[in-house]
Amino acid sequence: MTAAPPTARPASARTAVAALVGALLLLLLPGVSSARAAAPAPPPVKDGFGLTRVGAVTGSATNFVLTVTTPQVAGEHAIRILLPDDYADRPDKRYPVLYFLHGASDNPANPGLAYPALTAATSMITVIPDGGLRGWYTDWLDGGTAAGPQNWQTFHLNQVVPFVDANLRTLTDRKHRAVGGLSMGGFGALHYAQARPELFGQVLTMSGANDLSADEMVIRGAVVGTLTNAGTVLCAPSGGQPCGFDFGPTVSSDAVFGTPYPVFGADWRWNAADPTAHAGLLADTGIAVYTGNGNGNPAGMEFWAEGTAKRFTDRLAALGIPHRYVNYGNGAGWGPACDGGHSSGCWAQDLVDYVPRLEAAFAA
Repeated sequence: MTAAPPTARPASARTAVAALVGALLLLLLPGVSSARAAAPAPPPVKDGFGLTRVGAVTGSATNFVLTVTTPQVAGEHAIRILLPDDYADRPDKRYPVLYFLHGASDNPANPGLAYPALTAATSMITVIPDGGLRGWYTDWLDGGTAAGPQNWQTFHLNQVVPFVDANLRTLTDRKHRAVGGLSMGGFGALHYAQARPELFGQVLTMSGANDLSADEMVIRGAVVGTLTNAGTVLCAPSGGQPCGFDFGPTVSSDAVFGTPYPVFGADWRWNAADPTAHAGLLADTGIAVYTGNGNGNPAGMEFWAEGTAKRFTDRLAALGIPHRYVNYGNGAGWGPACDGGHSSGCWAQDLVDYVPRLEAAFAA
């Protein structure tokens, strides 16, 4: 009697067996199981110090953006955090921190602010907090403008700094905390280092508004221009993209520091915030100043930034305060993308020069 042929397995059964065998083989192959594992996530962050997170954290485990609200400043505010590659693998290790302050009309949600030299840092955390389109890193004199509350200094120094220290493994003494920035943020860095010397042991200003005195009325005019939106006449149709000269609701020229006009001492608040006038407060702080010359063109912002850099460093020299001053002129030899202007190509090279020096200072 001939044996009956075996009954064929249903196709679904054959598929299930093949999948099981395939899975077992994958587990035996080196590196495959880890490659299929979930991607590392940013560390958990809890609300506190007046900050409330909204929305999801976006980005990678080492370069991510979280968004917060605070009664101190109207609206929602992005904070970009850059962690060294070994952060998740070294739960016993704490890291120094650089607070990096952006310029006018920018936002930490812009990935371009994560400059290559910052993301390449191997031994420090970088925090890039929102400073507003024209927040000027201070608590505004007029808190009742159409822009709403604008207490940027309180937000950054009394909220963001302790929030970061509570949520990340930071070294919290001043010698392991730095503040730096570019353009508007260059002023902010000097202003914060002078206002709270117990917080910051290192300060960096790149193409900054380093002098707010009446000797630099063009700089005062630039500040006022951001408040009054004077540049919006230069805005053109842009396919729905925001105009870089539109800084939000138009407010008074006096909203931040009071009147800018040096008449009978009425501009005293500008003088009180002037980094050059108070350079002596940085006597125990590591200082770095970078600028180009704007190719000698007064129509460019870097031409005037160079003037404030010279005034500031001259004052440091007169006081006998050590500092690093780099004037790369027209940008020749200062990185392939630097033209000596008020531009990210030059700032990227500034950071290539500065970040290793800062990490060495932290280590020392």
